[in-house]
Amino acid sequence: MQEILIQLCSAFLGSLGFALLFNIRGRHLLPAALGGLLSWGVYLWGMSLELGEVGAYVAASVVLTLYAEWMAHRMKCPATVYLVSAAIPLVPGKMLYTTMGWGIRQDWNQFMSGVTQTLMLALAIAGGILVAMTLLSVSRQLKAHFREGNRTENH
Repeated sequence: MQEILIQLCSAFLGSLGFALLFNIRGRHLLPAALGGLLSWGVYLWGMSLELGEVGAYVAASVVLTLYAEWMAHRMKCPATVYLVSAAIPLVPGKMLYTTMGWGIRQDWNQFMSGVTQTLMLALAIAGGILVAMTLLSVSRQLKAHFREGNRTENH
């Protein structure tokens, strides 16, 4: 349990640091950092459910995108303010670093395996964001369509 708390605190602080680096200030700073904690928490939860690393990354990126959109609506600012900072804990930096090491040592089998895994994780993040954005867009269009349909029926 202590390890999980350390990971969540690290995700929060990492997101906070990048939020500051991206000049996020004032009332947006804490929610941006909390998004990183949330995204890493969902990743850990996905791993505990044995979704696999890619599945956990997809789940985390879907949740962080929904969170970013919700915060953007609530705080009246662009979703990227929260999305970029919250995604920082998910960036597969360790895997990329390790993969580059294998390339430098010319361990081509490990290198290609690492490249594949790194790309899969990056695509999982992008795919999760895309799925969430698509679902939100479709739900907004359906809501607008039904709202417009009710207006024409009442007149």
